Amino acid sequence: MTRQAVTSGRAPAALGPYSQAIVAGGFIFCSGMAGINPATGAVPEGIEAQTEQALINLAAVLAAAGASMDDVVKTTIFYADVEDFGRLNDVYARHMPDPPPARSAPAHVRLPRGLLVSIEAIAVAPAD
Repeated sequence: MTRQAVTSGRAPAALGPYSQAIVAGGFIFCSGMAGINPATGAVPEGIEAQTEQALINLAAVLAAAGASMDDVVKTTIFYADVEDFGRLNDVYARHMPDPPPARSAPAHVRLPRGLLVSIEAIAVAPAD
């Protein structure tokens, strides 16, 4: 099995020894995307703005792999405050296909830099 790293300049660079995504076995495994503006490094205020930016970042990495949100089959959303679930869900729903992917959403997760949300995904890789 081959593994291919995927990188997009339209998403924040990896801050450690990990890839933005790896393509392997017919799938794209995307690392957790935070709501960080890749151009400025700024973190917007609030769960809605951070979720929106995280999903934009995720879409950019998927595009670099030749895929889109329509190819996502599973997401995991890590977020800091369970009280934000409804607002996070509203933003998330606008970005997901119908039917939406399978999902896990553990709350009360302590993220670096005071981030409120991180979203990782698995997508089906497009056929060559």
